[in-house]
Amino acid sequence: MTVIRAAITQTTWTGDKESMLDKHEQFMRTAAENGAQVICFQELFYGPYFGITQDKKYYAYAEPVDGPIVTRFAALAKELGLVTVLPIYEEDQPGVYYNTAVVVDSDGTVLGSYRKNHIPHVERFWEKFYFRPGNLGYPVFQTAVGPIGVYICYDRHFPEGWRELALNGAQIVFNPNATKPGLSNRLWELEQPAAAAANGYFVAAPNRVGREDNEYGDEAVTFYGNSQFADPRGTIVGGYASGEDEEVVIRDLDLDLVREARDDWQFFRDRRPDTYTAIPRP
Repeated sequence: MTVIRAAITQTTWTGDKESMLDKHEQFMRTAAENGAQVICFQELFYGPYFGITQDKKYYAYAEPVDGPIVTRFAALAKELGLVTVLPIYEEDQPGVYYNTAVVVDSDGTVLGSYRKNHIPHVERFWEKFYFRPGNLGYPVFQTAVGPIGVYICYDRHFPEGWRELALNGAQIVFNPNATKPGLSNRLWELEQPAAAAANGYFVAAPNRVGREDNEYGDEAVTFYGNSQFADPRGTIVGGYASGEDEEVVIRDLDLDLVREARDDWQFFRDRRPDTYTAIPRP
């Protein structure tokens, strides 16, 4: 039996970047003290969810993948021996920005990045103002806890990317989010377990929690937390996190379930990409 201990985190915007960075450093230390081997933070973890407005001042939150935030947390990952997924606001060059997750191995090595492919642009999710669509495909990273992939928030509504990550070898997919009540509530219950079962891997989905009215006043939305792990049979592992409070969610994941689920359900054997004619193929 190959069991790994994984952590995901949810919190509310404190009002300043430095305290958010300090808070997430403590999350890593707490996770490591409790035996976690891998951790993933919420979407755009060190800032507010600025998609609520369209304001160029938030471009200042972007930095390169080799900038001070990734450098700081990569050093901490090495200190703690903790594989770390860092959802940042990436500056590729001035005026070219991505919603990115950087994957750091347990020895502090930066393995690479995933850039969010699907960018929403609807009321209070004005993300096209801030991000270009991703252009790095659906990479899977070989880490100390096994092969992992990343899919970010709105991406989760698109089954094609989940399948790409499976075909590329992922056994755990981390899906950091900033998700609020409304249309998404029912989908939050359905999508991650459905993706996990359809692809025979674990899904770990942290979400923001609480109301960011310290940044947006009456315009603020209330993020509903309920961070979750789903196993390869589509079962929520250990229940949902709080719907209101900050939390470091730690669960044990038996990676042997990946093989068991795929042996029981031969979706990869029986899929027929040659018949899916509405989906372009190379």
